[in-house]
Amino acid sequence: MTSGGRDRVADVRGVVGAHLPGYRTESVVLLGEGLDNLAYEVNGELIVRFSKEPDPVRRAALVSHEARLLAAVADISPLPVPEPAFAVAELGCLAYRKLPGVPLSDTPRHLRSAHGTSIGARLGELLTALHAVPVGRLAGLVDTDLRPLAEWLQEARQDCVRVAGRVPAVRRRSVEAFLDAAPPHDGYNPAFSHNDLGIEHVLVDPVAWTVSGVIDWSDAAIVDPAYDFGVLHRDLGPAAARAAIGSRRTDTGDLTALHERAVFYARCGVFEDLAHGIETGQGKYVDKSLAAMEWLFPP
Repeated sequence: MTSGGRDRVADVRGVVGAHLPGYRTESVVLLGEGLDNLAYEVNGELIVRFSKEPDPVRRAALVSHEARLLAAVADISPLPVPEPAFAVAELGCLAYRKLPGVPLSDTPRHLRSAHGTSIGARLGELLTALHAVPVGRLAGLVDTDLRPLAEWLQEARQDCVRVAGRVPAVRRRSVEAFLDAAPPHDGYNPAFSHNDLGIEHVLVDPVAWTVSGVIDWSDAAIVDPAYDFGVLHRDLGPAAARAAIGSRRTDTGDLTALHERAVFYARCGVFEDLAHGIETGQGKYVDKSLAAMEWLFPP
């Protein structure tokens, strides 16, 4: 992608014209920018996404793998997922038809809270289906991302230093206690998961408040199954996370350990999200991170 807003729009028009012959591009709108991707909406119906990975070889591999992965995920997921319209690996570009609904992150906070339990339960069904897939079935499609929890805690300490001035004073003692404590036990069975199930990647019908799709599978990997439950805990709160975890059918002791690790990941991740929002000027990340601290770090 070239630099500059107009050049990027021209790039989108060019890549669509080259790979969807006869398709007339009437409008191109910047849809959003996350940690990994820039996304554009074409004609209100097509999403064209570009990876921000700087290494061209890795960028091409990521896009190629995700296109194949989405086809596999469509056979697993109980919820709609993007179906690729085309992929241009050398440009880090993936295009797919827009799914119905709006990102949960774009809905009012009080409505997210009101519907968080039902949304959490539905996303728990998704995670249960993903985690049940034998990891060997996805060999070659996804990476394995298994880091010691002590490493997560160390990164959280570093991220907290970056955002220290924005952490509310009433939260600081609780934050310090968390960062000084030992992490939970590492023992768990790895599983396939979305690995970034934040509210910006969950689509909902804003009238019926049902989940209409899950997007951006670029980070999907073999991970600790507690991680995505932790993302739900961070973004939607404890009740939603409990509803999601409650959809699983396993030993009670396993669920207790799963919940403990989920809360740990939620607490670690909120500092990275806050830093991303501050450093990129995206207020919605700042707002949701500060809101999450209310339940993650009670005074």
